[in-house]
Amino acid sequence: MLTHALGCLGAALSMSLSWPQVYKSCVQRRTGGLSPTAGALGVAMPLGWITYGLLSGERIQIITNTVTGTAGLLIVVALLATQPALRSVRSLRVSLGAFGGVVLMLALSGLAAALPAVRGTQVAPVLGLVLAIVSVLSAVPQPLALLRDRRQDLSGLSALRWRLGAAASASWFAYGLLTGQLGVATSATAGLLSTLTVCTILFLRREPQPVREFTHGHWRASITTRNLSMAGI
Repeated sequence: MLTHALGCLGAALSMSLSWPQVYKSCVQRRTGGLSPTAGALGVAMPLGWITYGLLSGERIQIITNTVTGTAGLLIVVALLATQPALRSVRSLRVSLGAFGGVVLMLALSGLAAALPAVRGTQVAPVLGLVLAIVSVLSAVPQPLALLRDRRQDLSGLSALRWRLGAAASASWFAYGLLTGQLGVATSATAGLLSTLTVCTILFLRREPQPVREFTHGHWRASITTRNLSMAGI
């Protein structure tokens, strides 16, 4: 019962966490602070977990990552649309390499599962472990980009997205431990550390709210007065 509840909670949080960022990036067109490599992996990793779900029979992984992958794709499109400098092959070299590496891994897993003497449930644990290792690496680019340049514009980052990400990672970590899925638990651990790091950075670098000072005589300037002649006296 608890395991099922944690899985449903993790799925619900995972499906909802990217949409605040989608709104900020696609609707408000604010992408400052986003890492292109993290964006590319935000599309590739859901594809990996969808494949894992197909091989292992974990439907919850298929549904969850279909939604998160769609959101990740929208964020990447918005990032490239608002920042033309990132569209060159040279700028996208690392991002394309990371995306291509994950896709190649998925293709090899599919070919292995297609062999006559191999079942998908046998390939899934290996793929899950590899995805867990990649998840550890994919959790690095975004916080690293923020730590390397402490003066960069962070207006494109949604704080709510990263808070939801921390909660989702915690849920998947508990779910992975209780179900004995080492790959899920390891991936969630990396995600939790990454999201907490970004949340801390956003909290420490938040812009202070302007405070209006009430100076002597200021109230007079805010009141529209009329002289006696205008009042008809």
